[in-house]
Amino acid sequence: MATRKLGIALSGGAARGIAHLGMLEALRELQLPIGALSGVSSGGLAAVFFAAGIPPREVLRLLTDTRFLRLVRPAYRRGLVSLTLLEKLFVAHLPGNQTFADLSLPVTLSAADLVAGETAFFDEGPLIPPLLASCAVPVLCQPIDYRGRVLVDGGLLNNLPVEPLLDRPELAVVGAHTNVFNPEGRIESIRHVAERTFMLAIGTNVAPRLARCALVLQPPALRDYRVADLRHAPALFDIGYRYTLAHAAALEALLVAPAGDFG
Repeated sequence: MATRKLGIALSGGAARGIAHLGMLEALRELQLPIGALSGVSSGGLAAVFFAAGIPPREVLRLLTDTRFLRLVRPAYRRGLVSLTLLEKLFVAHLPGNQTFADLSLPVTLSAADLVAGETAFFDEGPLIPPLLASCAVPVLCQPIDYRGRVLVDGGLLNNLPVEPLLDRPELAVVGAHTNVFNPEGRIESIRHVAERTFMLAIGTNVAPRLARCALVLQPPALRDYRVADLRHAPALFDIGYRYTLAHAAALEALLVAPAGDFG
């Protein structure tokens, strides 16, 4: 028998993406081998900090100690807020990990190219610009100009970037999906309508990608939390953590492949 490693694709999910930190903490405690990570938006942030060797619980502390509005400032050219201060936060907390090559695991980040209308994948060179682009929510944030592209949050076109992990027989692809749809969610205000519209649009591009995963980690309890609410960060972390631990046996089973399945 041959042994695979896990290839984890981490979705976007805004505040719900904090569950990714719990999932990664559980995988770390279970000592399951990870061969590669692919992420977008909050999933990309979780992947990068994990591969940079920063414990998920420390990232949780960082997020709960820092309010989003203190990380951004008004910008009036192409978006409502600038990511300048968020960039400074990344630089300060990723010392020695300023390129993809500095990370302990292969990581691919994805962003949406507004000009070409396609997903752009990044896995080499400077780390911070693609990370910012992957988190740049359209309209809310300024786009990131990088390598001749105008980039925003990759979830716009691909909110579960499994593609960099496919066709690699040494990897068992796991989809970590946190944008869980709630059919009973309230639709009583313009805010609810906006959030519902966002969820429906994102769900359309995720469905075919979920089908390409050997296993999907999708905690149903996440449906009870709003995508923009960081007040419940510890609970969101715990949901991802406990759900992943409960699927330890299924994850371990993915690692064993018949001899000769791959080199």
